[in-house]
Amino acid sequence: MNETSDIPVRIAIKDIPQSEAIEAKIREKAGKLGRYCDRLTGCDVTVDSPERRHHKGKLYNVHVRMHVPGEELVVSREPNEDPYVAIRDAFEAAKRQLDEYTARRRGR
Repeated sequence: MNETSDIPVRIAIKDIPQSEAIEAKIREKAGKLGRYCDRLTGCDVTVDSPERRHHKGKLYNVHVRMHVPGEELVVSREPNEDPYVAIRDAFEAAKRQLDEYTARRRGR
């Protein structure tokens, strides 16, 4: 199987400066999702920084929406101070959801 797949990936970065490094990391992680589900048809990723009170430092949210036939799988993780950790955690959860989706389909 290929190291990465050619699924369409849309990235939205909100409330933080655009970063080519963050976009590249998201594309890398999203490209590998095809290994876990060959029926994946698209992936939308949103990175934002909600305004929080009583917290030092900036927090980053990562939301991953994956499109598979007949379903949309959505991942939202707890915010993290490091955007790369937030991206890693979100894509780990996305892999688990794709594994569960594939297992459900095989069970039918």
